[in-house]
Parts: sequence; structure tokens; C-alpha cells
Amino acid sequence: MRTCWVLDHPAHVRLLAPFLRAGQSDDVIIATQRKEVENLLQQGDGHLPRRQTHWVERPVGKNRRKKALLRWSSSHRFLRQCNQSREPIRRIVSIGAPLELMAWKSPFLRRRLKSIEQRWYITDTEVNHTAHSLACKAATDVVLPTHWREELDNGFAQSLKSVSLHRLDGLHGHVHLRPSRRPAKVSNPPRILVRRLKGGGIHDEDELIDFPDEVLDGLLITSADENEFMGDAWSLDREIAAHDGVITQSVTLASEAVLLGTPTLLVSKAERGFLDRLQSDGHPLFRWKKECEGVEWKNLQAQFLTGIHLTEALEPEEWPNSRRQLANLLGSELID
Repeated sequence: MRTCWVLDHPAHVRLLAPFLRAGQSDDVIIATQRKEVENLLQQGDGHLPRRQTHWVERPVGKNRRKKALLRWSSSHRFLRQCNQSREPIRRIVSIGAPLELMAWKSPFLRRRLKSIEQRWYITDTEVNHTAHSLACKAATDVVLPTHWREELDNGFAQSLKSVSLHRLDGLHGHVHLRPSRRPAKVSNPPRILVRRLKGGGIHDEDELIDFPDEVLDGLLITSADENEFMGDAWSLDREIAAHDGVITQSVTLASEAVLLGTPTLLVSKAERGFLDRLQSDGHPLFRWKKECEGVEWKNLQAQFLTGIHLTEALEPEEWPNSRRQLANLLGSELID
């Protein structure tokens, strides 16, 4: 089945990469113009097959409604052009990006691309309320994790009456990551990977918390700040596993790090079902949701620094086969 894969976020590129490798040679990509997505596609040899790619703007910041409309229209034109040659596009697979699902019809003429019968919307982020609302208008299939928190989703899950709802037992990181060997001993000083976000994202205004530089005193730091990681774009998971700990503002990186067994201090107000699951499953996640000050903050820092020496005592839950579950849903014969 000829498919359009929507790559809107660097984690989505990694998650969908094995399905792209197992797809058809005439599949196409719609990718968002953000540096980390661009780096992954540019450095994708051996990870991601070369496919016809259409680049679209990220609808955030000033004039985001106009940007969203232009993106919808641009994606529709691209899909229509794809259908004029070879086999028509029959499926769109998107993670948290609803505009491409809506692009099966023109935003102005309402002209539909009738070949696109399957429109898959995959998400693990309950608070993406605007995206969920738009997805309801276009998706034929929705994939949510079993740990989804409906009290955070503004009624999204309950509204899926005419849509095929599928449940994935695991985090998105379970799909594209693999359990990794940890360092045999903690370095002196400890090696810590740090990721700060730029801000300006959909949730950043309500969730972002700055942490002071003094948190990093006495540590050997590797910077993986948003848009500024200097290493191989596809090696970030190996870098995470090779470090003694992670300090981050990113919930996505935090979830991937603790799945790899790396103790992680997450500084963010974010609430997600997958963060709750990670903690209940015994992964080494230390969460801070307030301003970085006071005795409690100091105590959590101390717990995190102690925790990086205790990873051998961790007994997290068995790794679920989410990769195979998602492959079965999408009818994909994975190559690797």
C-alpha cells in the first residue's frame, strides 16, 4: 500500500524509520522544517530510505493559523501531484500532526483525494488538544497507548465514536529503541547529557522551567540542546546510554533515556501518561515540576546524583513488544 509518512518531530522520524524501510519504494514523506528533522533525513543513509520528500512549515508562533492553512494547502497539492503518476497514495500515517490527514481534501475547494482511504493518527500526548480536535475531523484510525490519561485529553478519546481506536501497550520509545548496555561504572566526575529546549513549541509556554547552571557544577557535561547537538543525529540514543545521567527539559528525551536505563532528572511542568507509567514501572525518572529553588529542589538533585550510582539495583518491567504491535496494526513486514 503506497503510503505518505508524516515526519513532524525528530522522535517521530526514529519511530517511523523501521516502517519506512519496510514500505514501498514509491512511498513519500511530508517533513516539517525543523533542524533536527532535517539532520536526521540528511544523515539517514543506513537508517532511512531515500524517498520523495515534501517540506512544510511548523505552524507555531506568530501567524500560526495562517501557517497551518498554508501547510494544509501545500500538503494537499503535493498529494494530488503524487496521485497523478504511478500508484495513488492510499494511506497517510501521522504522529500528532493532523494537517496532513486533513489534506486528503482541499481546504478551499473541498476536493477529495478518494484513493486515501486510511488516515492514521498516532499520539501519546494527551494535552495536544488542538491537534486532537483536528484529527477527529479526518482520521480513520487512531492509536493511543494503554496508559493514556483521559482526564488530560479534553474528551478526545471519548469522542472517537466513528473512528477505529487501537491501543498500544508500551511507550513510543519501546517501538524504536532497544535495551542497551550501560557503563560498567560511574565516571569521576559523572558524565551527564544535558538537553535544554529553545521554547516556542506548542506546550512550552505552560510547561517549560529553566534550571540554573549551578545544577551542572562538578559534572562532566555533554550538551544536546535543541538544534545544537553536534554529534551524529542518529547516534543520540547511544550517547544517552553511554552517559551516567541525563538532565533535561524535554519529556520525549527523558522517556527515551530512562527506557535505556539512564537516570534522568526531568525539569518540566508537563503531565503525561507515559511519564506516570515510567515511574510506576520502576524506571529511574526524577521529576521536578516547580521553580528550581528551595530545600526540596536540593533534595531531589541529591537523590538524582545518588541514583546514578544505583542503576544495578533497578528491576524495571519487561520490555513490551510495542514494535511488533504497531507493525501488526499497520500491516507492516518489518525488515530488521
